[in-house]
Amino acid sequence: MESDEAAAAAAAAASPQASGGTVTPAPKKRGRKPKTKDDSQTPSSNQQSGSSGGKMKESGKKTQQLSVDEKYTQWKGLVPILYDWLANHNLVWPSLSCRWGPQLEQATYKNRQRLYLSEQTDGSVPNTLVIANCEVVKPRVAAAEHISQFNEEARSPFVKKFKTIIHPGEVNRIRELPQNSKIVATHTDSPDVLIWDVETQPNRHAVLGAANSRPDLILTGHQDNAEFALAMCSTEPFVLSGGKDKSVVLWSIQDHITSVGTESKSSGSIIKQTGEGGDKTESPTVGPRGVYHGHDDTVEDVAFSPTSAQEFCSVGDDSCLILWDARTGTSPVTKVEKAHDADLHCVDWNPHDDNLILTGSADNTVRLYDRRNLTSNGVGTPIYKFEGHKAAVLCVQWSPDKSSVFGSSAEDGLLNIWDYERVSKKSDRAAKSPAGLFFQHAGHRDKVVDFHWNAADPWTIVSVSDDCETTGGGGTLQIWRMSDLIYRPEEEVLTELEKFKSHVMTCASKP
Repeated sequence: MESDEAAAAAAAAASPQASGGTVTPAPKKRGRKPKTKDDSQTPSSNQQSGSSGGKMKESGKKTQQLSVDEKYTQWKGLVPILYDWLANHNLVWPSLSCRWGPQLEQATYKNRQRLYLSEQTDGSVPNTLVIANCEVVKPRVAAAEHISQFNEEARSPFVKKFKTIIHPGEVNRIRELPQNSKIVATHTDSPDVLIWDVETQPNRHAVLGAANSRPDLILTGHQDNAEFALAMCSTEPFVLSGGKDKSVVLWSIQDHITSVGTESKSSGSIIKQTGEGGDKTESPTVGPRGVYHGHDDTVEDVAFSPTSAQEFCSVGDDSCLILWDARTGTSPVTKVEKAHDADLHCVDWNPHDDNLILTGSADNTVRLYDRRNLTSNGVGTPIYKFEGHKAAVLCVQWSPDKSSVFGSSAEDGLLNIWDYERVSKKSDRAAKSPAGLFFQHAGHRDKVVDFHWNAADPWTIVSVSDDCETTGGGGTLQIWRMSDLIYRPEEEVLTELEKFKSHVMTCASKP
């Protein structure tokens, strides 16, 4: 049994939004493009609809801004209590994706690890894929009085840019190859998926007019832009994508891989260079193994089964969850027609239990499905509906450490951590918090567009917010780890606290 009461209190304390406040309603689409100076001064058609006047709207926006700042100040005051470690890194340009790369070095008090980010610019400088080195402080090392002493406008000393790749177009999504996390795939506003060997790519200086870096491989097959839906398989070097053409596309990059060993010390690219010489002006391309049709609108996210490269799932703006099996053809195996009450934005397949699938939606909820309960006639009832966000859910991901724990981030600026095993253990004293919710990270002041659990340090999370709405530009990257007193078993926590209490009493009794 885990410490539900302490966890519920932490969740309530971590998020001032739980006690009320104004939250911006979620737009139907994700609208992740940065605003130009001209655009930011011109209300969109969505903002104009239902408005009772420019002055009233401007006044409301100022009130909301004060509310956001007040909630943030309250959260920051709780950081030493709720977190074991936190690093805050200000971004000049928004990053729509953040992913952990390989661990590079282990030391006594901290580890060094790659971190993949992007810079989504306004065109005054090129868009970039950024490879950074991150110093990850080990658990129970950071002093409580230090972790909350950071400047929101400054860059963190724990995050250092290592390499810049000039990306052909905005980087909407980054995903790493599990067999070798030095290989990453990116989505931009085009039909292609770009594959990069980030270790062998040259470091570039991102200035206006600079030529784009050349991808090591280009995956072709979409008939329209594929912007967000992207996944890489944990068992084979397979890539999965979805796009505006309403299709799901599967590739294998096996023929182009010469080494996928994560322990490989080779300095050469793992992508085979085709043709003669190394001075090619065009990147090699590979076509799809399969193109799968079944959605009636844009495919927003895709995920592989953790146990089979041939099984995968997808979600889209048609409110459907579809399960596929490449061995049985290109038609859906199972199609849940109304998985949510609005567009679906994200999906993740449980790496510990291949029957469990998470979905997140513009209806502000996260739903948990058991594929054994789904039928081919479009009927499917979720095991549970998790309600803890006040705006569209943008990202869901299972914990690499515990099979029942997952995270969800949304346009309300929150990153919620849930445990579905706690749903049935909900205590009366925790009645004010949503069932299953045991922690809310409220350190972002705008929509949290992506986050990633660290497999090398399982309770450490990197998250990123696009701050265009609140500050007019830029973003915030945060790397954080909640206190282990929140998620450890209750008996362990109480025993430790009792020892601490005895120590304090002993010290206090000494003359």
